[in-house]
Amino acid sequence: MDFMRLSNSSLPRKFSIPLGSTSRRAFLGLSGSALLLTTGLGLAQPAFAQNRPVKLTLVSYAVTKSAYERIIPKFVALYKKQTGQTVEFQQSYGGSGSQTRAVIDGLNADVVHLALGADVDQLQSAGLVKPGWEKRAPNNAIVQRSVIAFITRDGNPKKITKWTDLIKPGIKVITANPKTSGGARWNFLGLWSSVLQTGGNDAKARQFVAQVLKNAPILPKDAREATDVFVKQGQGDVLLNYENEVLLAQSKGEKVDFTIPSVNFSIDTPVAVVDRNVDRNGSRKAAEAFVKYLFTPEAQTEYAKAFFRPVNPTVAKQFSKQFPAVTNLSNINKFGGWDVAQKKFFANNGLFDQILLANRR
Repeated sequence: MDFMRLSNSSLPRKFSIPLGSTSRRAFLGLSGSALLLTTGLGLAQPAFAQNRPVKLTLVSYAVTKSAYERIIPKFVALYKKQTGQTVEFQQSYGGSGSQTRAVIDGLNADVVHLALGADVDQLQSAGLVKPGWEKRAPNNAIVQRSVIAFITRDGNPKKITKWTDLIKPGIKVITANPKTSGGARWNFLGLWSSVLQTGGNDAKARQFVAQVLKNAPILPKDAREATDVFVKQGQGDVLLNYENEVLLAQSKGEKVDFTIPSVNFSIDTPVAVVDRNVDRNGSRKAAEAFVKYLFTPEAQTEYAKAFFRPVNPTVAKQFSKQFPAVTNLSNINKFGGWDVAQKKFFANNGLFDQILLANRR
């Protein structure tokens, strides 16, 4: 399946790309007139500050790269126009959990866009992000969304279209391990929530998830490895993955058999300024302006073009035909937020551990 070859290149890996050579050339022609500029981004700064480029490091989870390749140059141009100041970006992409650990260990991120609110909470616990980070950006800091897709073998020979199909005898499900994969945590919550959304309770949800995990021959460590298991190793009848990855592959001409269940879970991904770093780097103004820009129609349109569901209502309406309909959509708030969900499901001796232990008996 060619999609998986493409998906492998999109799924977690880490690299850094410097941007801004054009902006640096433009910077050399700046005048030094002492004026105070008030900008549309809500900034005011003396003109002498324009003569110093500001450097921002964006650390994000892997599959956002295609969107930021278009968003960042537009922000750089706008910021230059409105403030006269050059912004030079460094970017790092990888699995959300590994990116979070890297920032805690010293990766000098000014802005993070991570797959889970729980990952930003870890940065807060480490003293890097101040409490209340969700309220310092629009939409409680959720900058874009996706949902869970079922990827099947060519022609979907096992007719897997809904959650309950995952527990049919003989069905083999490929999903990563939620102890090590952020995407797998979304999958786990989608499994659990699919029961609650259709009239079940926690007891029935636990039983259902246990049956699905019995049908999982292996729990790879991350989404990329799960993809390899499904395609390169040929294991499994269905792979749980991000909708945006599937739609992106399809847009590139790859043949993909997939279903977006109409009962689904909203994969809400947050963005935050890393307070300790921006104050040390002197980059807070630009970092906050960048986060604010990500919620503008212009940036939201670029997310949509990369097949993320935009959070701006107007842009979402413009791209509504691009996304399969989801009639019953739940979200992390139904579980009391990430702090509650993390402790309940994924902490040591949480429900995931309990289910695995019971399944082995």
